[in-house]
Amino acid sequence: MKTKIYQYNKCSTCVKALKYLDSKKISYESVPIVEQPPTVAELKKMLVYLKNRGGTFRNLFNTSGVQYRELKIADKIKAGLTESESLLLLSKNGKLIKRPFLLTGDNGAVGFDEKVWELVLN
Repeated sequence: MKTKIYQYNKCSTCVKALKYLDSKKISYESVPIVEQPPTVAELKKMLVYLKNRGGTFRNLFNTSGVQYRELKIADKIKAGLTESESLLLLSKNGKLIKRPFLLTGDNGAVGFDEKVWELVLN
């Protein structure tokens, strides 16, 4: 699998991440996360990677996003929104996903942390 990065052009963190990939001469496929959110299968794959680093499905959410607040996702999670329900919701609304969303053949990361990306890409 080629490296795939789901990103949003107006996101400064996404722009930084793309510059990072370019500076490392890493070939990647850029996908607009709002228009083409990751599939449930890709979200499940990412979740495995997150869980291996101590994360949960909650780490997939863009908690600082407007829609996260408007849709009261935190309240829904507290009320029992399941992992499966969350993945389905995220697969239909790219603005709810923490970005950038990076998938490689055997690893992945959400958000941009250069140290984490260094590990994921090597």
